[in-house]
Amino acid sequence: MKISEPKPQHEVRGLLDRLDQEQAVTEKEYKDQLREHQLQFLSLQRKLVASRHTLMIVFEGPDAAGKGGAIKRLVEKLDPRNIRVYSIVKPTAEEYRHHYLWRFWTKVPPEGEMAIFDRSWYGRVLVERVEGFATREEWKRAYDEINAFEETLFHGGCTLVKFYLQITKDQQLERFKKREADPAKAWKINDEDWRNREKWDEHNMSAEDTFARTSTRHAPWHIVAANYKWHTRIKVLKTLCTRLEKVL
Repeated sequence: MKISEPKPQHEVRGLLDRLDQEQAVTEKEYKDQLREHQLQFLSLQRKLVASRHTLMIVFEGPDAAGKGGAIKRLVEKLDPRNIRVYSIVKPTAEEYRHHYLWRFWTKVPPEGEMAIFDRSWYGRVLVERVEGFATREEWKRAYDEINAFEETLFHGGCTLVKFYLQITKDQQLERFKKREADPAKAWKINDEDWRNREKWDEHNMSAEDTFARTSTRHAPWHIVAANYKWHTRIKVLKTLCTRLEKVL
């Protein structure tokens, strides 16, 4: 689902709960389409390198929605010399001394390259809003600040693609339990993940407000039903290939 223009909050309220979470592909479809679109994206990367454009990709969504898995399949066939992947956690002491967008300006890629963000500047209006890490004045002001930031990127030759991966609350619980039971994945879950789950409705509301306030013509939100990981990964790759083909 694509939201390409700012809309009143009431028009997107409940949107995440209405997503069709039954979208799935077979194993053969997944493997065939994954290879096809990975090679297509590799070809587009070579064109990007030869251009004066940049690409920035944002992934947001609840814990265990599959952001890391989508990013892994996105980059595994690409030339790593022209990619940077950033996993955004709480700011460092140095970053706290600056405006919250400063640490993202420093990560804007040079011409011909791409940057991928596992969480992003949207933390100000998502988790920071819900958890009270930003004041009401700060997060309400941030919508306009973010739109101005993204418009500046656009006019500078940057293609910005924003994904919100959404799973159901029951699917998140199932994935949490699997992570806890698997020694190879136990590091992926902690007490903070469980605390965030207690505020599921608040996080959904903040996300829907964000779609309403920051989905623009040059930087629309792509909301992906993510209960089925294979479907999610193919959807992300196809969306990126379509956007890049139009630009390049």
